[in-house]
Amino acid sequence: MLFNSYIFVFAFLPVVLVVYNLVRKHAKRTWAIGWLVLASLFYYGWWKPQFVILLLVSISVNAIFGKILCQGRLSRTASRGVLVAGIFFNLGVLGYFKYAGFFTENVNTMFGTSFTIPQIILPIGISFITFQKIAFLVDAHRGLVRNFSLQNYALFVTFFPQLIAGPIVHHGEMIPQFERRSPEDAFSSNIAVGLSIFCVGLFKKVVVADTCAVYADAGYGILKAGGSLDMASAWMTILAFSFQLYYDFSGYSDMAVGLALSFGIRLPVNFYSPYRATGIVDFWKRWHITLSRFLRDYLYIPLGGNRRGALRRYVNVATVMLLGGLWHGANWTFVAWGGIHGAMLIVNQLWTRRTMFRSSYFSTAAGARAVSVLLTFLAVTLAWIPFRAENIDQAYKMFSALAPDPISAYESIVKFLRWQILGVNAAEGWFLPRELWPNKLPPDFLTMYRPAGLALLGVALATFTFPNTNQIFAKFEPVLGLTEAQLHDRHAISRLDWKPALLLSAMFVFSILQLSRVSPFLYYQF
Repeated sequence: MLFNSYIFVFAFLPVVLVVYNLVRKHAKRTWAIGWLVLASLFYYGWWKPQFVILLLVSISVNAIFGKILCQGRLSRTASRGVLVAGIFFNLGVLGYFKYAGFFTENVNTMFGTSFTIPQIILPIGISFITFQKIAFLVDAHRGLVRNFSLQNYALFVTFFPQLIAGPIVHHGEMIPQFERRSPEDAFSSNIAVGLSIFCVGLFKKVVVADTCAVYADAGYGILKAGGSLDMASAWMTILAFSFQLYYDFSGYSDMAVGLALSFGIRLPVNFYSPYRATGIVDFWKRWHITLSRFLRDYLYIPLGGNRRGALRRYVNVATVMLLGGLWHGANWTFVAWGGIHGAMLIVNQLWTRRTMFRSSYFSTAAGARAVSVLLTFLAVTLAWIPFRAENIDQAYKMFSALAPDPISAYESIVKFLRWQILGVNAAEGWFLPRELWPNKLPPDFLTMYRPAGLALLGVALATFTFPNTNQIFAKFEPVLGLTEAQLHDRHAISRLDWKPALLLSAMFVFSILQLSRVSPFLYYQF
């Protein structure tokens, strides 16, 4: 069940909210928590009900490991053994469902064997769920988890607003909130703010991300069909995907935050204008923040972090990013993407160690900051190519199309400008040749979407100039982890009066009218 679907917006969410509110008012807190667990399991099983059994077995096994670890009766060695067993159990489940086919394929390629395995359907959200459970076990081993109830642990794992694509939450952030009863006035305010944030996220996903997807999918579809792209179409394609992924994940993050807040639960901040980052290090402090936190706390630091010299530090960075790339998907394209980001992080760290680039001028001058943001955005956008490509060969074709010979580049730019200004006929079918039109696109596809350049330009201006959702709703403290400066952002609205309500209503109606072209969130595949 998708957040951006009629069944979720008009059936599932209203029922869950109404029943939760009634139970919360007239019964014990445990009944309200139990209702959320049942609703979350129903939500998870909507696509494949059999995976609910797998989820329940995993929850039960991890709860047993967690109970053993948090009781504090084991020696350090025995506790470490239980932790290793728990981690192997979780990684074993993840490895079977996500990487068995990838491993078998590569073994067959390397050694000329012909091993086969049955087709395996990947349980949705398994990567996020696995990391969350591993973090819980590690914290229990470290003595950071007190005794917990099975019901609270089950909700910690299954809470539907963040179950499928994060954020990756800590027990210390969530379980205390499950046990705390919010005042009635706070609960009503949370629903108003939460649903407002949900509307913003829905608009980002349905209107912005899915529109950008048309151009991105068309360009990559040409490569998949064996065609080639000229320079302008290649740049349009990668920029379209860059903004598609940005608003797809940003929209999901907003919807997750808004849904959780509607139940009185605050999730940790997971997305904070990453395309305004001034470097790759800064980018990873803004993009998928909870994944960066997990990789830092549970992989980078245990590997030695920066405590064993510069060389070991950079080796650790590269290792973490390669594994982070593989976590995103069982494909060498994701490993390549992780390796690219690892290399960029190392270069960024080496660059900023130079005294001249730590000066106040380079950190405050508007011109220098703008150049830094632009270069970072360009680097991240280019790195998205292997992330989106279906294989290394397709990624290579895309990279090759970005910088052809000068004559081809000139012709491509002229054709693109003619297409934007005069129309598709004047551009001789640029961008999507008629013979390569997918069947799902209408005959007037190119005419409908002719102003692609202006559309992407508008999205870019909004991305780099508009305040983000956390800034707009900062005074309501919608998420955990915002700094004092962020909580008092100058763009924050002070109350939800008729002006923002009118705008949010228009965004919601416009989004609902677009729901006929429902598409899954990109991070659902991980």
